[in-house]
Amino acid sequence: MSISTFRTAVVRTPSGPDSIEIIDVPVVEPGPGEVRVEIAAAPVNPVDLGVARGLFHAMGLVNQPERTGLGWDFAGTVVAVGPGVDLAAGTRVAGLVDGFDRDFGTYAEQLIVRAADLAVVPDGLDLVAASTVPLNGLAAAQIVDLLGDAPAEGNRLLVTGAAGAVGGYVVSLAQDRGWQVTGLARAEDEEFVRGLGAEFTTHAEPGWDAVADGAVLQERGLALVRDHGDFVGVQPSAKPAAERGITVQVVVTHPDGARLGDLLARAASGELPTRVHAVMPLDQVAEAHRAVAKGGVRGRYVLKP
Repeated sequence: MSISTFRTAVVRTPSGPDSIEIIDVPVVEPGPGEVRVEIAAAPVNPVDLGVARGLFHAMGLVNQPERTGLGWDFAGTVVAVGPGVDLAAGTRVAGLVDGFDRDFGTYAEQLIVRAADLAVVPDGLDLVAASTVPLNGLAAAQIVDLLGDAPAEGNRLLVTGAAGAVGGYVVSLAQDRGWQVTGLARAEDEEFVRGLGAEFTTHAEPGWDAVADGAVLQERGLALVRDHGDFVGVQPSAKPAAERGITVQVVVTHPDGARLGDLLARAASGELPTRVHAVMPLDQVAEAHRAVAKGGVRGRYVLKP
């Protein structure tokens, strides 16, 4: 890599993994309130597969004339800071960039990002593990915010997809807010879910006070909520229609540096699990996407630029 350019993964005409290209783009300096990060690790998320497939282009959410960047969360090291930033070069950080309509992403050697959206990675947490926290951890924290504190009566929460990346974090975080949590997952995930302090089931009957729908069951998940209960979904583009007096909300995950700092501290202490299945070089991004698409893996695929 020359000092004046860096490599980044993009799609120009999205049609799946084989349409991903790695291109060289100019290094730019951070502006006020921004930093430039050298990326050490960037997880592959299901949303990235949707971008590469053209799902969000077809929905009109992407309008990039030249290219669309891939990747939402990352961990790395600050290499340059703009005016008004109190992070020093050399600081290890993690963060999230949101929105579909952008020509850059975290599948890259470098990234310009708002300093306020970053959190410092605790010393005890390696950068690959830290990179897996921002998107799913913040999604879970913001799902729990939508649920709020559990009422004294009627505090039974079902988390679907409880062994998944978002669901596992919801299981952990919701207990802090007073919810009596049961995780819905496959039989082979029982030990993991119970290890988070929750009850466990492979088959849920209707009647729950609240459902956090990490498995994207949508209407089937809504059917599990009692009348006048609460449902929080994870697909902003497809909010189920409310019925039976149920409050239906959908999380739209957004950067939050302070909240991320708390989540990373919990990950460093072992309270929140970080699960990495494989680390792959950026050049193997198409293979990583194909592997994630197959499903069935509990850890994350992480790209190393």
